[in-house]
Amino acid sequence: MIRYVIPNNIDDRILSQGAQILNEGGLLAVPTDTSWAIVCSFKSKEGIKKLRNISKERDEQHFTLLCSELSQFSELCSLNNSHFRLINRLAPGPYVFILKTFLNTEKALNLKRREIGVRIPDSPIPIALVRELGSPLYSITAKRSMLPAEPAFNSEEDDPRDQLFEAGWEMEDINGIDLILDSGVEQERVFSTVLDISGDEVTLIRQG
Repeated sequence: MIRYVIPNNIDDRILSQGAQILNEGGLLAVPTDTSWAIVCSFKSKEGIKKLRNISKERDEQHFTLLCSELSQFSELCSLNNSHFRLINRLAPGPYVFILKTFLNTEKALNLKRREIGVRIPDSPIPIALVRELGSPLYSITAKRSMLPAEPAFNSEEDDPRDQLFEAGWEMEDINGIDLILDSGVEQERVFSTVLDISGDEVTLIRQG
């Protein structure tokens, strides 16, 4: 199901519907400042399980926590003054920051690694959802490989951007998505920049 919204003036009833779906373990597709993302509630074990199943990814580095405020980072991950200054300078924006997680974050997400990506998208729809929900969103980039009977992606020959979606209706056949929040504007097919700041130095993992 698609619900069309005005990004900077989202109908409260639609936000409430989206939050209820997330609280009940459902999945939403939302546009971000890079590409489309599929999200669940950080606090929903059922939602996390569904998201991992729909993603067809087993490496946790493909998943990101979407936050609305920098203060949420410090509740999830180990954050020092250097981290804070860097994130404060670049966020909100198309940047994922790899940080070491706290034990409670590892347990909530059942992680097998000590690091996770976190970001604040410069996009009103996911930000509004996080605030309505009262907790971060666990997310993964929506890709055409999630569609049934989609031809296999060849990482050596194909452009990774061809895997990304432009319009919300293109994701209607992905099994497991309960609601698509669409602004009606086609998304750019771009990836975020990933910076690993979990160690002593900043390491560029992916240039967006």
